[in-house]
Parts: sequence; C-alpha cells; structure tokens
Amino acid sequence: MGTTSNARIANDSLFCEAQLAMDKIIEQLLAMADEGATADEVTRMVAKDGTALLRELVQGYFDRRAEQERRVEVVGADGIERRDARVATRTIETPVGEVAVKRLLYQAPGVDGLAPLDAALGLPDEKYTHELRRIVAEESAKSSFDEVVELIEKRTGAHVPKRQVEELAVRAAQDFDPFYAERPSASEPTDDLLVLSFDGKGIAMRLEDLREATRKAAEAEPKRLHTRLVKGEKPNRKRMAQVATVYSIAPWHRTSADVLHGLHEDREQARPRPTNKRVWASAQRSAQGVIDDAFAEAHRRDPERRRRWVVLVDGQADQIRRVERAARKVGVKITMVLDIVHVLEYLWRAAYAFHQDGTPAAEAWVEHQLVKLLSGRTGGEIAKSLRMQAKAHALDADAARPVLKAAGYLVKHTKLLHYDRALVDGLPIATGVIEGACRYLVQDRLGRTGARWSLTGAEAILRLRALRASGDFEDYWQFHLAKEHARTHQSRYASGIVPNPLPSRRPRLTLVK
Repeated sequence: MGTTSNARIANDSLFCEAQLAMDKIIEQLLAMADEGATADEVTRMVAKDGTALLRELVQGYFDRRAEQERRVEVVGADGIERRDARVATRTIETPVGEVAVKRLLYQAPGVDGLAPLDAALGLPDEKYTHELRRIVAEESAKSSFDEVVELIEKRTGAHVPKRQVEELAVRAAQDFDPFYAERPSASEPTDDLLVLSFDGKGIAMRLEDLREATRKAAEAEPKRLHTRLVKGEKPNRKRMAQVATVYSIAPWHRTSADVLHGLHEDREQARPRPTNKRVWASAQRSAQGVIDDAFAEAHRRDPERRRRWVVLVDGQADQIRRVERAARKVGVKITMVLDIVHVLEYLWRAAYAFHQDGTPAAEAWVEHQLVKLLSGRTGGEIAKSLRMQAKAHALDADAARPVLKAAGYLVKHTKLLHYDRALVDGLPIATGVIEGACRYLVQDRLGRTGARWSLTGAEAILRLRALRASGDFEDYWQFHLAKEHARTHQSRYASGIVPNPLPSRRPRLTLVK
C-alpha cells in the first residue's frame, strides 16, 4: 500500500493519494518529454507508476464503501444472532496490488464472525480476489506454474507464490461438472450429425497418484542406478487420461475419388466444419465414466434422439465395449465407424513388406487397398488378399508379421469398415478432432519434459484447458462466481440471505419537460 490508514484519515479526499500519484506521473511525463525519452522508456514508466495509481484508486473505492457501511441484523446459518460488531481490517491481493478493506465484523461467543460487507463486495475467503484468480486460471491453462508466477510479477502489481497458483487453479476448476450438467442445450439443426469420439493419452504422474495397478508395478520395479536409467528401464509411469469430444457437423456426401484427392491436395474449403464442439479429458474419472458423460452430453443436445449419432473409434476392444455399454444405457442407436487413419497405418506397415520404405510403389500399393475399402470390399476380402500376397512373395515370418497383423485387424473390425455407406451418407470417417484434442488438452501442457503431476493438479489443468478449447470459459467463470458466492457467503447466513450493509442505489433523476 502506498500510505497508511492513519495518513488517509488526515486527507480531505479519499482519492487524495490517487491524485498525488497522477500528478507525479504527469510531472515525470513532462520531464521525459523535455529530455527526449523514447516511447519504450515512457511506456515502462507509465506501466510501473500507473499500477501504483490504480492501486490508490482501488483503495479509495474500498475506503468509500467502508464509510457507507451501516449496521444490520446478522443471523448465521446456525441460528445465532451476532450482536457485537467491531471494525476489522483485512488485506486482499488484487491485480493492481495489495489493498486494505475495513468492514464491520459481527460476532457472538463461540461462533465464527460474519462480515456482510465482504459479500456485498464479492470478496473471497482467502487473500486473492476473483479477478486475480481468473488471471491465474487462464494463464495456468496455457503455461507452467513457474511461468504464471513470473507473468503475474511482470504484468500486474500482484504477487502470488507458486504453491498458491497451484491451489487457486484447482479451486478455479471445481465447478466444471455442475456447469455442464446445468447448462441449457443450444438449438441445433436436426439434420446435422451428432458425432462422438474418444481416445486416451498418458500423463506422467507422481507415484502416489498412479492408478493402483500401475503404482504397484512401479514400486515393484527396482531402480538399478541412482543417477541415470539403464537400457530397458522406463523413465516414468503414466496415468491414462480419457479424452472425449462431442460436436455437430453437416453431412458431407462424397465419393472414394474425393477421399483420394483429399490425400493429395488441399480441399478444406469444401469440408463442413464442426459446430458446438465440446472437448474435455479426465485423469480422475474412469474411461467408462468419461464415455458415459459424453453420451449424457449428446443426449442433452438431442433428448428425443431425432438426429443420427455417429461414434468414431480407433478399434481398441475395450473402447468399443464401453461405447456399446454407454449407448445401451442411454437407449440410442449409434453408427460406429472405424477411423480410416488407423486402418491406413496398418496398411502402410504392411506395404513395406512388399516395397521399399518411402517409395512411390509403396504409396500406390496402399492407395490400391484404400480404394477397395472405400468401394465396399469387406475387411475379410482384403485380409484374404493380403495373406495371398504374403504367400506369393514367400515372405519369412518376420517380414510377413506386419502383413498378417494388418489382415487380422481388418477381419476383427470388418463390421466397422463400411466406408462406402459412410461416404454416401455423408458421415465422417477420420478422428482428426479427437487427435487434435489429445494433443492440445493433454500433450501440449501436461506432457512437458520432466513434469510430474499430482492427480488434483492434472485434473484442474485438463478442465481449464477444456473450457478454453470449447469456447466456454467466459460463461463458466460467471457460473463459478455465482457458486463461489453461494459457498462463501450465502451458506453462512440464516435462510441463505446475506443482509445488505450498503445503502440502496440512488434513483436517477429524470428531467421532465
């Protein structure tokens, strides 16, 4: 703070200190103009001293509200009336620095005191204001906690230590599930497809926060050297985060030729874009729980099940079973499509058994298999062809392994390979949205080299990044503030009603002609 409370009492105006700070800035600007200071020098000075000015303005505002406070009747949620009131001062950290707030604290023997002015001013329990907490939440979603501490020091007048940054990020994300559960669904065209997709991504965790089986395996694995890993020793253990996305998209009717052309040239201008896209991930909830949540989100958008539900999968057996279980629970018919990119990866590995790596011949071979798939040939038919080619080329066991593996993959998932129907119906056949979500939500922030996460910290960052990626952060923050007010203030007063210690707003006078 720039001045003490006693010094402020002696001033004629609550904003006297702010005026002095402003006069000082103006004097400095005039002096710098005479000295020929550069634009950078001027802006640095204004940023530094301007923060002090803003802090004095905020302090003056709180002092004014303290002057306006009047006595009220205060009854706690415990039914006990707090009749004794005394002036108490608390300090709060704002984006422009630390200021003092004076207010009446109502007390009674054996119970906690209550300060109705705290509720009227929208102050949290702890030192850091909601606006500062918002900065922490937004920046923690993008940068490391150390970088957030540095940014706050450089760009604001506040100071928040690293541990507090981590704790504030966790508290900022606590209303994630209620926000989506209570949010009304937006109106969407019933002709649009409702698409769901899922994937998993590992996060390096602290030992105590690994899932039980992984933790036991990590504890059972002896560390042979103290200063480095030896060959074959895993550097860390990871906990899988389940990633989910739900979005709408207009049907895009195309042919196999369109798909092949799309592999060679940019045709993005013709592709419909996903709308009302929500992406999220959780390391805390089970994979089944996240998939169930995604189906609940889709059901909220289409409660009468009038739209076509499409689920893109990568072929993992557990994932398919969880999707089928979630669909039965909701009672919806789904169209499940195997991601074409995963199929192509198997085909490319098989191609190198017949052609040299990276050659046009290998590419032509893969495209030939792809054309057959897109044209309606079954997985079993193509698998039979692959086995015959392996036999015709007299491949040994090692060389034939990727070919036989691709054949087995196609046979296993032949019911999900009806790409000819999918193209005619305008369905998506690739999981680009969920792949991008895995990279953005998890890898870009939580996959940094050397990072080891606690479960609560990782979950909070995943939620904050999901809110940003889904374009919901602004709406969420207003929802979070309302929940915070209810938790921090309303819950402590009788009937959940906080008495207002401030005078009612003065009605504006209207000039009557």
